Amino acid sequence: MQGAGHRIAITGYGVVAPCGVGKEVFWKGLLGPGFTGSRSIELQDWDPLPYFDSPKDARRSDRCEQFALAAAGEAIAQSGTLPYDPSRIGTIFGTGIGGLRTLEEQVIVRVEKGERRVSPFLVPMMMSNASGAAISMRYGFQGPAETVCTACAASTHAIGNAARLIAWGRCDAVVTGGSESAATITALAGFANMTALSSTLVSKPFDATRDGFIMGEGAAVFVLERLDMAVARGAHIVAEIVGAASNADAHHITAPSPGGVGATRCMQLALEDAGLQSSDIKQINAHGTSTPLNDSAEAQAITAVFGDRSVPVVSIKGVTGHPLGAAGALEAAAVLLSIEKSLIPPTAGTTVIDPEMSIDVVIGEPREWTPGPTISNNFGFGGHNGSVIIAPYKQ
Repeated sequence: MQGAGHRIAITGYGVVAPCGVGKEVFWKGLLGPGFTGSRSIELQDWDPLPYFDSPKDARRSDRCEQFALAAAGEAIAQSGTLPYDPSRIGTIFGTGIGGLRTLEEQVIVRVEKGERRVSPFLVPMMMSNASGAAISMRYGFQGPAETVCTACAASTHAIGNAARLIAWGRCDAVVTGGSESAATITALAGFANMTALSSTLVSKPFDATRDGFIMGEGAAVFVLERLDMAVARGAHIVAEIVGAASNADAHHITAPSPGGVGATRCMQLALEDAGLQSSDIKQINAHGTSTPLNDSAEAQAITAVFGDRSVPVVSIKGVTGHPLGAAGALEAAAVLLSIEKSLIPPTAGTTVIDPEMSIDVVIGEPREWTPGPTISNNFGFGGHNGSVIIAPYKQ
């Protein structure tokens, strides 16, 4: 990554996904059959109490924030104590919406019971920056604490921005990632009425019969450190962030630019940032939402950058649903697991690749691979594009 010469290590990560809590449960879910039968897929029997000092503290946190703190706990437990000046440890976090559940619940309270019954914790619970702020306060991180809110590209942008703080020497470590839990009745109605949701209640990215996404939720958190400092303290290096990029379509509030030209340029910029050629990329973790327009544009962009069927492509949204601002974080966690397991998980739900696409989508069974640099893409409403390149650690 361009900067002052500092390499960026990932030394810990944690996951909360619809299929369960923790990295290994997430991996089992990625190898599973996917989810069907509902407009949204949500984590069942979620209990936030183990992640808070008291039930009162848990009740004063939106589900989005609860997920973030749970994932952060797993990530920091793996990385170990960060022995750096707290003012040089940042928290850069992503979300698309934030505490929408709390907002919707309290609107109902106001309408049914009056203004005086609205919770005084409404505002701090609904704020988009609540999750990142909660992480920085819990662990005493006093460096830059910022929240990225670029729709479905938010956590990919957060990871890229976090890595740059280290690459340029501003921070020694940054905790980053994203969280989302926004499948409320009103949100689902809005997405359904704009025909973004699947009418068949199946997420099948790049499939010939795809017709929209299923909403998801979850969080993933990563501990990034300056690699030489992580090595010096004896930390386990999971992988490296080697490049990242973002740009804008400047085309339409919800539709991608024709032919995926914005996504094409974003991937090219990430390759330039990493100092890599397109032939160096060994896996693509696609945004792959299962919507007709997004998947078509992304497939065209992948072909433009990498050529016909030259790199294995996977989308995990058949398992996670579309978790909006947390999508990039969960996908980055899937990349790390894919590197650790030397397996590329299949694209759940997809059976027949759209014949108009010239990409090598992994379907049916996981595929063995020799881990190498992997690009993960996310594209959000508003024309926001983000790509991050993750590579196995090499001394």
